[in-house]
Amino acid sequence: MSRIPQTFIDDLLTRLDIVSVIDSRVKLKKTGKNYSACCPFHQEKTPSFTVSPDKQFYYCFGCGASGNALGFVIDYERLGFIDAVESLAKTAGVEVPREENKVFRKQDFRRKKLYEILEKANRHYQAQLKQHPQKNTVVNYLKNRGLSGEIARDFGIGFAPAGRNNLLTKLGSNQEEIELLIDSGLVISKPEENKKYDRFRQRVMFPIKDERGRVIGFGGRVLGDDKPKYLNSPETEVFHKSRELYGLYEARKAERKLDHLLVVEGYMDVIALAQFGIRNAVATLGTACGEEHLKLSFRYVNDIVFCFDGDAAGRSAAKRALTNALSSMEDGRQIKFLFLPEGQDPDSLVRQIGPERFQAQIKQAVPLEEFLFDVAAENIDISTMDGRARFSKISAPMIGQLPEGIFRELMFDNLAKRTGLTREVLDELQKEKLELPEPAPIAKTEKAGTAKQTSQTQPLVSSTEAKETRTEATGIAEATPSSVPQFQQKQGLTKSLRASAVNKNPAKVATVLLLDNPSLLQQLQDVPDLTADSNPDSVRLGEIINYLRKRPESNFNSILGFWGGAKGIKQQQDLAFLMANHEINEAKSIHKLYDQVRELQDSIDALTIAKNKIDQVEELKTLKAKGLQNLTNEEKQRLIVLTKI
Repeated sequence: MSRIPQTFIDDLLTRLDIVSVIDSRVKLKKTGKNYSACCPFHQEKTPSFTVSPDKQFYYCFGCGASGNALGFVIDYERLGFIDAVESLAKTAGVEVPREENKVFRKQDFRRKKLYEILEKANRHYQAQLKQHPQKNTVVNYLKNRGLSGEIARDFGIGFAPAGRNNLLTKLGSNQEEIELLIDSGLVISKPEENKKYDRFRQRVMFPIKDERGRVIGFGGRVLGDDKPKYLNSPETEVFHKSRELYGLYEARKAERKLDHLLVVEGYMDVIALAQFGIRNAVATLGTACGEEHLKLSFRYVNDIVFCFDGDAAGRSAAKRALTNALSSMEDGRQIKFLFLPEGQDPDSLVRQIGPERFQAQIKQAVPLEEFLFDVAAENIDISTMDGRARFSKISAPMIGQLPEGIFRELMFDNLAKRTGLTREVLDELQKEKLELPEPAPIAKTEKAGTAKQTSQTQPLVSSTEAKETRTEATGIAEATPSSVPQFQQKQGLTKSLRASAVNKNPAKVATVLLLDNPSLLQQLQDVPDLTADSNPDSVRLGEIINYLRKRPESNFNSILGFWGGAKGIKQQQDLAFLMANHEINEAKSIHKLYDQVRELQDSIDALTIAKNKIDQVEELKTLKAKGLQNLTNEEKQRLIVLTKI
């Protein structure tokens, strides 16, 4: 006779979400932090059946029915215990083990012993942090990292002293315990050398807990210069890196209702954020965030924010997270991507700018739908037909991995607007193999005497056309910069360029400058709201400025993608044409003398002056219409001022 081990059932229930199990059988409705429905076990008109995602438990206030996911399936589908377990195992994509009772009991017993030995090790490491002669070294290290005693306590931080057999001597009093220490990953065994020794030595210790708060492994941070800097427990019978998130248990313990999870890269990031009151951060354990991590996260929240460093490595990690996340994007879920300034991590940044500003950055994170199109457009000029074709071949297979639903349909509609392709064509393209574009090459420092490489947003004009355009736009003969004295160049050239560009159309000039270099916006002062202007060029500029304020890391392609999605393919093409053909591009290309920041500020100032004049004219009309006898003294003074302007 065979039986199913309790440990398997426990793990199965841990992996499943009771809300999903019941909702697939009885449609649930969100009511506060719980879900409700009319009870499937008795007749009623008013819902009294409640499902708690936090407790993974259901209860009916009408008939008293209650239990976990397994109990619900047994009662609802009238199945036997084993059949119900097999049904849930099929949902989870795992096989139900079948062994003799004695074997099962032995496995159950061994797993319990593994949890016990890991907890004993945890208490030992914590005791060493308080008692060991070198404790001050560790305490000072933690203080220098900005950690308080309270946060160290909350996360159970400990210390593994130097020495090859401290833990082995403390906990390995017999052969069974030694084997448990080896099987739990705490002790390394080399039978060919007849050696056994502690895995963690001279390290700050971070216990890793599962959802139920059981210690399943450890991470250790070296105190000196040894390598590796961080060391994790190996995969064991109770520890699987691809299924666990560091800090999830602590986050759920601190916040009964989590709005979202912030996925960061390291233990210290999680702990530092928690110390500053941001208690919803979790970290993967040396692996990319995969499907199992996302399933686990979406059991507790509908919104996830990935946090990455702003360098090339961070962006590569974000791309991996993007591709792993696509199949999990069911309707009602949201994933965002937050890129930190280069050289910063969550630990350093939250200490520098404080929790309020850090939270503000989280709110401005890039939604998955925008990041997907940004990634697909990397190194591609989608203002060209060939560019849109390549963009489509990358985007469509990614969107094709999204689950069936409204979000998927909206993404295909957005792609159709950006490219002008029909849904039938996109349906064929989505079947192609997903291949992300290669990362942009790192710009090399110019050597003397070499020409500077043009950017991907460089105007699509020939050198002859460029020369003619520059002469026409600036009124300057074909004298090279070296043939004119430097001071005369700077004074005469800049003045001529500025007068020419601003007088023609300051809104278009500012638009092109921001499309080419969005970071210029950060250097401006007193930018008015132009979205209510009567001039359509000013309105377009105002909307681009608003977009860049929310997405300061944007580039030309991401702006163009946003514009196509929001305005349609025709306006996207108009914007691309403006960028490619406006004369200000030639002004920018004349050596280093052209001051783009000042040009942009002057363009904005010109628009502000024009807007103020229009406002003043309207104000004057309003005052005159009221009649002099009906004006207050303040309005009369204002009328005098406006009449003189």
